Amino acid sequence: MINTLNESSLHRSLKSLYALEKGCMTEVNIDGKIYDVVDAHGNITEIQTKNLSSLLVKTLGAIKSGRSVKIVHPVARIKYIEVYDEKGVLLSKRKSPVRASIYSIFRELTGLYPVLLKKRFSLDVLEIAMSEIRTLSEMPVQSPNGRRRFLKNWNKTDKKLETIFETHTFTKASDYLSLIPESCLPRFCARDIASSLAENKDLPASAKAQANLMLWVLSHMKLIEAENDISRPRYYRIR
Repeated sequence: MINTLNESSLHRSLKSLYALEKGCMTEVNIDGKIYDVVDAHGNITEIQTKNLSSLLVKTLGAIKSGRSVKIVHPVARIKYIEVYDEKGVLLSKRKSPVRASIYSIFRELTGLYPVLLKKRFSLDVLEIAMSEIRTLSEMPVQSPNGRRRFLKNWNKTDKKLETIFETHTFTKASDYLSLIPESCLPRFCARDIASSLAENKDLPASAKAQANLMLWVLSHMKLIEAENDISRPRYYRIR
């Protein structure tokens, strides 16, 4: 039970969903490491809501031992804010203006790119609706991770899954390359990518801000290459 103490409701819901297949077990200890879900064949599913880079060493080790690994990462297309008092009474619920998209994954992938194209690796990105739970306090307090510059009179205490809209599965190079807008091919720069994403009305405004990170990840995966390291803006092509 040690590994479940700090899990959010969101994490538990996704873990239960991926453990529905017959023969799956949760919280399995393999070689001293705890994995969220392990199927009847010993293949691993890890649920990770943030900081995907922390799974790199663990994932590489599991793959080296002959196991397949799937990482499941949710992004909040819609987020609600629920505020509760200290007794657990709901005070308010509102829709957050912050929206993520499939392109939000690239910030997370900067530390995970060495494993993305491994033969026994896959990535599920779930576009979801979720609720962020906030609990009020009598006095302004620091966040549990100590990162607040200014104290606030609430803390995030949980995250809940509301709906899964869409699941994107990445297993091979073409899955990642498909995120490059077709209008930008065959030759593109970060500005081209950003402009195309901004024009897509199905995406939030935040998507265009991921253009540079997207090119960084794809180039480190050796899926695209720069035409010239000196020119600005730098143009790329698919390798």
